Parts: sequence; structure tokens; C-alpha cells
Amino acid sequence: MKGMNLTKKKLIPILVLILSVISILRLLSLNVKTLPFSARISVLSPAPQHNCSQPLSTCNKTASHAPESSDQPINTPNITTTLTEKEFKVLSDLIALKSPCNLLIFGFQPQYLILSSMNAAGSTIFLDEDPDKISKVRKISNNTQIYKLEYNMPAKAGYKLLKNARLNPATCVPNPRFLQKSKCKLALKNLPSQVYEKKWDVMVVDGPNGDSPESPGRMGSIYTASVLARSGNTSDVVVHDVDRMIEKWFSWEFLCDGNLLYSKGKLWHFRIKVHSNSTRFCPAEEGSTIGK
Repeated sequence: MKGMNLTKKKLIPILVLILSVISILRLLSLNVKTLPFSARISVLSPAPQHNCSQPLSTCNKTASHAPESSDQPINTPNITTTLTEKEFKVLSDLIALKSPCNLLIFGFQPQYLILSSMNAAGSTIFLDEDPDKISKVRKISNNTQIYKLEYNMPAKAGYKLLKNARLNPATCVPNPRFLQKSKCKLALKNLPSQVYEKKWDVMVVDGPNGDSPESPGRMGSIYTASVLARSGNTSDVVVHDVDRMIEKWFSWEFLCDGNLLYSKGKLWHFRIKVHSNSTRFCPAEEGSTIGK
């Protein structure tokens, strides 16, 4: 009897321990079942490992700033941004209205080939600084050409060039006849001859890249487009990335706030009407006050 009582005393703690473990396991299984599926995955799976050849602090910073989701283009250095759907609709609607027309585009993106095809009965010229893009699309169609254009104006020189143009208004005049031989530091004088000869109905400024102080800026593109726009009766000029300072400053200075027809996202759409014998880009009361 004493042996039996001793055995029961030993078994009772063991049974209590077993029952406790079973109860804990049941509670855990119920909690996992009630979690959302994505949460269950994170509970049951190990955390993903990130491979990075950079220092750990750089990797952590990059990972913490990675966007979760976005329908907007990411402005990453050395990668040409694309237009949003609404921005591109502004351009496609304009070409649909104007075609057949003379279309000049500073910069090249695959999206712009759609504009070229829409303008099949007209003439389209692309000017781009990236030789890789040019080698891939040099032969597009009979009515479309793409030319390599070297820019020598870094974005960091934007303010100095703007100040120089203001100090030399007689040199930087809105007269397309003098553009090719202009002494204005903003004038692009190395363009294909047909660029100076044609009367452009639509011009798009989306190049050069201009995404860092050292990279070529769009000062010359905007200035040159604004001069060429005054060679016909009416020209439409569309500038992309106007959220950036240079695009904004030079659009105000040479395309003029009074000519702004429409804006959508990072696009400004100007309509330039020619005023004969004009020596100013904008009326005196409308000129930009930047740096004054």
C-alpha cells in the first residue's frame, strides 16, 4: 500500500505537467488561426535577409526609405523618369490636335515614340545626349530622326547663366534668325541645321537629364525652345519636371507666366504667339523676380 501511494504521488505532478503543456499548445494554435494570413506568414516564417555589398549603415538607410507602393515615377539619378498617365495624356491630346505638325523633342523616352507615330504625316526630331538610346532607335521611320546632342551647361551653373542673360539682353534676344550665331551663353548652336530652318508647332523639353548639379541642365534647352517658338505664328512648348528649380526658373524667365496655358503634374504647357520686332521674352511687369 505504501508503494502504491508513493507511485501515485510521483505520477500526479507528471500528469499535471502534461495537461499544462497540452493546454498551452492548444492556445497557441487558436491564436495563429485567428491571425490574418499575411500575419501568420510573418509569424511562421523567418525574416527575409537583404544582401548588400555596401556598408551596413547604408543598407539600412536604403531599406528604410524604400517606397512600399507608388503610381508615380521615381526620380532616381541616371535613370530617365517617365511621364505619368495624366501627364502623357496632355501631350498625346496636343499632338492629336496639331498633327500633322513639326514636333521637336529635347530628350528621348520610349513613351515619346507614341507621339511620333501619332504624327506620322508630320515631322519629328529627337535631341538626346545618351548614345545608348540613340544606337537603339536611330532608324525609327522616314518622318522621325534622333540626333546626339552634347550639352556643356552643368545644372549648377544655372543661376550664373540666368544672371548673365539678364545683364546682356541685347545678346540674348528672342530672335530665331540670330540663334545659330548667337553670342548668348544659353543658345544651343550645335543643333542639326534643319532644327533652325523649320518652324516648330510643338516642342517638348524633357532633356538633358539635369538630375544632379554636375549633370547637364535644361537651361539651354528651355532658352533655345523659347527662341525657336518665335519663328512661326504660334508654337506650343511643354516643359517636364517643373518641380525642379532650373525648369521652373527658366520657364518663368523665357516662356513667361502669361503664356502658361495648362499644367498637369510636373508638366507646364505654354502657347507662344509671335509679336513682331519684340526685344523681350516677357512683358516687363511679368518678368521673373528670381535673384532680383
